[in-house]
Amino acid sequence: MRLNRRSFLASCAGAAAATFARRACAFPQSVSSQTLADDILRPQYHLLPARNWMNDPNGPIYWRGQYHVFFQYNPNAAVWGDMHWAHAVSPDMVRWRHLPIALAPTPGGPDQSGCFSGSAVIDHRIATVFYTGVEPAPPGQATLRDVKLRESQCLATSQDQTLRTWQKLDKPVIAAPPPGLEVTGFRDPCLWRDGDVWYLGLGSGFFKQGGAVLLYRSSDLRKWEYLHPLCSGAWNGKTTKDPVDSGEMWECPDFFLLGDKHVLLYSTERKVYWEVGDYDQKALTFRSQKRGLLDSGAYYAPKSMLDRDGNRILWGWVPETRPVEEYKAAGWAGLMALPRVLTVSDSGDLEMRVIPALQALRGKPQTNVDDLSFANFNMELSASIQPASKPFAIRIGPEAKPYLDLRYEPAQQAMRVNEQSWPLAAPLADSSPLNIFMDGSVIEIFAGNRQAHTLRVYSLDRKSPNTAVRVSGALASVSLWPIEPISNDRLTT
Repeated sequence: MRLNRRSFLASCAGAAAATFARRACAFPQSVSSQTLADDILRPQYHLLPARNWMNDPNGPIYWRGQYHVFFQYNPNAAVWGDMHWAHAVSPDMVRWRHLPIALAPTPGGPDQSGCFSGSAVIDHRIATVFYTGVEPAPPGQATLRDVKLRESQCLATSQDQTLRTWQKLDKPVIAAPPPGLEVTGFRDPCLWRDGDVWYLGLGSGFFKQGGAVLLYRSSDLRKWEYLHPLCSGAWNGKTTKDPVDSGEMWECPDFFLLGDKHVLLYSTERKVYWEVGDYDQKALTFRSQKRGLLDSGAYYAPKSMLDRDGNRILWGWVPETRPVEEYKAAGWAGLMALPRVLTVSDSGDLEMRVIPALQALRGKPQTNVDDLSFANFNMELSASIQPASKPFAIRIGPEAKPYLDLRYEPAQQAMRVNEQSWPLAAPLADSSPLNIFMDGSVIEIFAGNRQAHTLRVYSLDRKSPNTAVRVSGALASVSLWPIEPISNDRLTT
């Protein structure tokens, strides 16, 4: 059984909703730090907390020479619930240090039942975060109707150099959906500025119609005027308890200018989609020209930021795909995907590459394809697909049951990943790059800089000192690097 946000909320709804998360998740910390450090499934160069549950990245921002990433975090257990904003800081987006929790639910406040996802901006040299607060709903005011909770948009500011302390406004800046709108959800604000005007997009949707991003504007970040949907999608025709599964709700929208195009990201039907198109600054609407799947695997709820050089960097959550009983017992769940640099190609497709700064962790390269191996379950492999009209295969791990069995099938325009099909939206070209990052139980694969697949592997063999890599077929310029851990105890602290 996999535990998600909706099933947890549903199990806790009722009169005790105001304190549901804390009561439901107050499990004893039964997993020791040493056990966590010895867990070979825990990544060594990805960002994750020392213990317990994490999910969506929130408000990543470059501030006074440091990169700050916040994320959804349950400080009490390795399951979803009691949502706080955890906080990590880095000089390079590679090596991280955890700071104290940034946001916690305020008893009796609009976020008393959880601080959900959001964004960060700089306003008049003041760091400002917008997030969705959740509280028990009075009759007729629930935006999460099946669990009787109300979502509203909250604001907090920080003026210290390390963003350790935050001051919340007492009341939401957007307390409820516009009058007359019966929405399927009302959360996960994203923001951008055009001149002196701020705009805010909210993840939402409409029953039996489809997901949408609701558009607001403001001159001061406090008083907001609702305009109309920035864009909307289509219902998939299914009747589901959670409107995210039916496409009637878009979660975690992100909207930004990239080159001379605008990009929209949103999460729905348990996948993340991108759309590239034009933004009409008079009508204040987005017209999509191309659409695709951001990652076909275990990847969700991304959020972007600008780095110190103005590059658009994307963060995403890699969830667990094992049963909840297993990760609850392990004492940790979820991690942050490697940060990706986004660009738009000449053909109008969204492209992505892992940040170059990660190369600082590379060890001595191996290039002999007949003798590739690595230790400690962490490595990077880079190759060139040549020619793209021919198949290739990469097998990582034991011969009988490899951790990764990747096979390219050009006739089907697809790859096979551990017996699952990964359809490719566009054919690969000669010399297209192939990049694979393995780190404990997570493997991130990038093909042609346009298509990605993230998977979890829980069958790692502790007794094997080295992991073999077998390469065959149409691959050239193969290089493999061991990757240096960013922590000496797998706790990334």
